[in-house]
Amino acid sequence: QVQLVESGGGLVQPGGSLRLSCAASGNILSINDMAWHRQAPGKERELVASISSNGRINYADSVKGRFAISRDNAKNTVNLHMDSLKPEDTAVYYCKMVVTTTNLLQIQSWGKGTLCTVSS
Repeated sequence: QVQLVESGGGLVQPGGSLRLSCAASGNILSINDMAWHRQAPGKERELVASISSNGRINYADSVKGRFAISRDNAKNTVNLHMDSLKPEDTAVYYCKMVVTTTNLLQIQSWGKGTLCTVSS
């Protein structure tokens, strides 16, 4: 079993910054892909950024140049630094990881989400 816990959400003014973190725990052998998704009220969940085990990074067009994703394999964590935040960035942000368990099963795990509100 694998658990993901996000932290760092909150209220920020437009133009401000937030740093999100997600830590994985449980029966982990290795972590393949790490990603952040978000879901605004009344809208479907969308991919924000992802980073693979070989270092391949992808960003949604709407956040390119403003957000930065990074990972720390020793700590089983993924981070998302968000700069120049806009009201349209307001959403619940979810951490997702593709994990190889100690039982050699590949599973997809999700965190419960952390709310980020960008408003004056």
